[in-house]
Amino acid sequence: MKSYLSELENPIVQQDIIDLGRKIEAHKNGELNDDKFRAIRLARGVYGQRQPGVQMIRIKLPFGKVTTKQLIRISDVSDEYSTGHLHITTRQDIQIHYVSLDRTPELWANLEKDDVTIREACGNTVRNVTASSIAGIDPNEPFDVAPYADLVFRYFLRKPFGQELGRKIKVSFSSSEADDAFSFIHDFGFIPKIRIEEGVEVKGFKLLVGGGLGAQPFLAKVAHEFLREEEIIPFIEASIRVFDRLGERNSRAKARLKYLISKIGIEEFINLTDIERKAVQYNHEEDFKLYDQQAEFDVQLEEVKTKQDLLDVSDDVKYNEWLKTNVFEQKQKGYFGAFVKVLIGNFTTKQARVLSEIVSKYAADDIRFTIDQSLLLKFIRPENLYALYTELKEIKLAYSGFNSVADVTACPGTDTCNLGISDSTNVAKVIESVVRDEYPDLIYNQDVKIKISGCMNSCGQHGLAHIGFHGSSLKVNGLTVPALQVLLGGGKIGDGVGRVAEKVIKVPSKRVLNVIRYLFDDYAEGQLDEELFNDYYDRRGNKYFYDLLKPLTDTATLKPEEYIDWGHEDQFSIAIGVGECAGVMIDLVATLIYDAEEKLDSALTALAEGRFADSIYFAYSSGIHTAKALLLDQKVQCNTQAGIIADFDKHLESKFGDFNLTNFAEFILQINKNEPTKEFAESYYVQLDGFVKKAKETRMQPESM
Repeated sequence: MKSYLSELENPIVQQDIIDLGRKIEAHKNGELNDDKFRAIRLARGVYGQRQPGVQMIRIKLPFGKVTTKQLIRISDVSDEYSTGHLHITTRQDIQIHYVSLDRTPELWANLEKDDVTIREACGNTVRNVTASSIAGIDPNEPFDVAPYADLVFRYFLRKPFGQELGRKIKVSFSSSEADDAFSFIHDFGFIPKIRIEEGVEVKGFKLLVGGGLGAQPFLAKVAHEFLREEEIIPFIEASIRVFDRLGERNSRAKARLKYLISKIGIEEFINLTDIERKAVQYNHEEDFKLYDQQAEFDVQLEEVKTKQDLLDVSDDVKYNEWLKTNVFEQKQKGYFGAFVKVLIGNFTTKQARVLSEIVSKYAADDIRFTIDQSLLLKFIRPENLYALYTELKEIKLAYSGFNSVADVTACPGTDTCNLGISDSTNVAKVIESVVRDEYPDLIYNQDVKIKISGCMNSCGQHGLAHIGFHGSSLKVNGLTVPALQVLLGGGKIGDGVGRVAEKVIKVPSKRVLNVIRYLFDDYAEGQLDEELFNDYYDRRGNKYFYDLLKPLTDTATLKPEEYIDWGHEDQFSIAIGVGECAGVMIDLVATLIYDAEEKLDSALTALAEGRFADSIYFAYSSGIHTAKALLLDQKVQCNTQAGIIADFDKHLESKFGDFNLTNFAEFILQINKNEPTKEFAESYYVQLDGFVKKAKETRMQPESM
């Protein structure tokens, strides 16, 4: 065993890391093709960068929570294996870049020493579960949603039905009807509710399903106005099982859950989840343990070691600005939360280590990364706020204007991402500078949000923005000019209702600052009685803003510097690689039977451990992979799992005698006709083991087919 594994106590984690190392070696030796290996490493948080030969590692932090010890561990890992830089994502993860593939198993092992994982941070999996950063201290919350987010994260980690989905699954928990975790753009979005039943308070959630941004945004649909708390896990699991079976696989652009629900309708989708519910192995009494009703999540309010005297700082303009925009009183009276604004989510390990020391002195050991690419400190006493601000200022983390017009969200774009078309990070920086220099009062405006993505896929969440931009290009005089698509009118309304930003016009990137000036000058002049920006946009209409910005599209007046992107020195050119965030499709017959055998091994392990539902699903997956292999041998192209089942019955009916079957659908779909008991799991495993072995024998004798 590798020495770096010796400190890991969890054998499952150990085996995960060992397996990754073996897969890397198999790929290097030519035993594992590129597509298959890509799917494997993505499901382990290892993502190919724009720069050849290095990887981006995504560290999965459920609902953005991290302790000072974990933050130091992440910093150590970045210093050892990366560049000493950290990037906060819009899904409350941390990313580090420029990592050697060969060193990723060791990196992962070092993270796990402090219970930090990269498992299923990328790829066609259940991604990081996000939640309101203020959950637990939100004055308006019905109850703390953080324990639920944590439970969902831990329950679905490594589940067999969540490893090879058609596309990724995203889950969010908002702390209140303000919906600051944006339930309406998620596959599963939860908003906490309390209902009185027979005089007793019952906790539950409003549940939205099938939302998503990307190139074609969908607003989520309401699945349940009130779903009892103990039903959230079964509903998600049953839904993912349905999605795994019926979801598109050939066309990646149409493979998200939102497309399946659009195709079959929300009523039919819920009906199918009700049917699938029987197959879910989930004991309410034993499995639904919210840490003794969140005792583990309640901060133990110890005496803060450092106490400052309350100071008269009324003449410190910058402090008072920070206090007004970044600090709020928690629901726990006498304690305050403070947002630490991190410019476009980028900070260094040196800053992170000093920040850990600051937290140890002034705040609870419960840092939350936010979906705004910043972080939140909790349980700060009022007498310590100025000292906190002063020490944050020393490490350049005392920016005011959190979540305001001057707090721009941006993905890494062309800095590191394969799909980036034009720059996003430098654009965000110059926009923030213009807002602070020319429109200083807007640092107090938390109505308007500016968000930027390097391409149309919306990792910077431009589709949610009041003012959004995504990377693009223009052809002018035979040359390519970096451009930005302008979108307006997006944002949240509340309680699961949201708006998607509308495309208005495309402008050369170097003119983006004039776009900002045109919009804010026009808004200031034309708004009625403190009219909100989206109300102003609705009143004026899309065409009005198109006409307003049209002069900026005149390419006849382009200057030489406008052919060069922000932050670059060379002539702009589009260099888009193969996108990996959405995963890949594996359609190679040579690997399918091998995959089926691996899944049977996993089924046997799960059976021995009493995880009967997992065992059954592994066995089911082995059957699907095997059927697909046999169909491809007959030149029958496959799409969904449901399609594979139907095609097997249609095209291989004459071969049923070889497999001792009369109907493949009835055989394989025993999975949702039986409860996940030990007896059924054992029987199903034996049946699928025989099916896979027979298929392997048959494939070795192609003339018999």
